[in-house]
Amino acid sequence: MGASLMTTSPVRFPPIALERMSAEQKAAANTLINGPRGGIRGPFNALLRNPVLADRVRQLGDSIRFENSLPAALREFTILITARFWSAKYEWHAHSKLAVELGIKQETVDSIGLGEKPKNLTPDESLIYEFCSEILYKKDISDSTYAKTLARFGELTVLDILATTSYFGFVSVILNAIRQPVPEGGVQLPPLKT
Repeated sequence: MGASLMTTSPVRFPPIALERMSAEQKAAANTLINGPRGGIRGPFNALLRNPVLADRVRQLGDSIRFENSLPAALREFTILITARFWSAKYEWHAHSKLAVELGIKQETVDSIGLGEKPKNLTPDESLIYEFCSEILYKKDISDSTYAKTLARFGELTVLDILATTSYFGFVSVILNAIRQPVPEGGVQLPPLKT
């Protein structure tokens, strides 16, 4: 199933106007608007159909995104590997520029976007690239890669790498399913070579 199923149909789960939201939806929406995200973006227009789920996903995402033991640049690097795996266009748009701003080389971002292993990775980037690629593409992590990653980062950060990959996989699946568009002028994820 290599061919893309994407069409030009409208976005699924369009935003709900605040005045049309239930009290529970408004409470969840206001928490998103007034929290570190500063608005309702990404999967949350869809998730607000279930405000309890939206709030729990927000809490999990806030922990993974804003309380992670990974340095911010490596967290964004992990997100990009995950976004490329899922071909999540909106996720790529949302995080590729941020990764560069935080210190990931543009050539590294470009290589990941093309589905290629980047050259000239730092030792930490190289470890995380192997770790994430193995769990995503092989559905397991070799003992060697796990041992090296554990020795370098420790259990807490290994768990945070796994949690980041898992959470942004969850987000990517929703974004792809709802066909969340990349804003006009946004960063485009290049198609994979076939």
